[in-house]
Amino acid sequence: MMPTALDRLPSLWQRLRRGFRKLRQSADWEAFVGPDWPDRIMSEEVTDRFHAKQGRSIGRWTLTDADGRTLVVYLKRHYILPRFDGILAAVLPGAARSPGLQEWEHLTWAAEQGLPVPRAVAAGEFVGPGGRMQSFLAVEELTGMLPLHEAIPLAYAHLEPALFARWKKSLAEEMARLTRILHDRSAFHKDLYLCHFYIHEDDTKRLPEAWAERVIVIDLHRLARHPFTAPWRKVKDLAELIYSSEIPGVTARDRLAFWRAYRGKRQRGWLARAICWKWSLYRAHNQKRKLKAGGRK
Repeated sequence: MMPTALDRLPSLWQRLRRGFRKLRQSADWEAFVGPDWPDRIMSEEVTDRFHAKQGRSIGRWTLTDADGRTLVVYLKRHYILPRFDGILAAVLPGAARSPGLQEWEHLTWAAEQGLPVPRAVAAGEFVGPGGRMQSFLAVEELTGMLPLHEAIPLAYAHLEPALFARWKKSLAEEMARLTRILHDRSAFHKDLYLCHFYIHEDDTKRLPEAWAERVIVIDLHRLARHPFTAPWRKVKDLAELIYSSEIPGVTARDRLAFWRAYRGKRQRGWLARAICWKWSLYRAHNQKRKLKAGGRK
């Protein structure tokens, strides 16, 4: 990765009056986007799988370098951010204050801990005069991969029952291992749903010899360490995961396999009860939403 350029930041007065930017990039990024990319990145037209909402957008961007190589990224951009955060970024430029730069740091940290995550190829924090701030993050596409809430029903259809049972058990053990990488460090995903675990589509048609490095965890923008509230955060993460597992092909036996792998030899009766309680709250809340939506029709 390229230097952060913090050593080239302007003075505090210049940062407040004129603004500044902090950039991160992988070694191959500039070959695909050109040297002037920081001046264009927030205005580039990206229409493939494009979604925009409340001052932010995400889209799929296909890039080609001079040698004909292709790089496909998802470009997340944040156009309107709290001005207070922009002022803090100007006064204390060492810390990431924007969603784009924060997620870059989260991905970097997670990869250093051994968690398989998408490759972040570029990120930036643009602070204008008076604390106006924008940011972006470019993450390489997980080409040929599917989120687990789609992959599990697909494997259910493809694999014969005995093989599918072994497939699920080994996958649950790998998911438990990855979750423990975070939780053992008092770090929490805060959106730990099946849709944020990806596997190769080809792995829905066979049982891999090993799942290590074949399950990728995405969307770490809310990742944070909470050593003092770790038990409660753990309950929320695990209840979210169990709640999201209510899909075709997943049974109570599969959830138990995950729990046994996650728990290991440690007895955590209180944690299991707390997770089930929180899971029931998620289910009740979702049921109310469905009833309300049905009543509006």
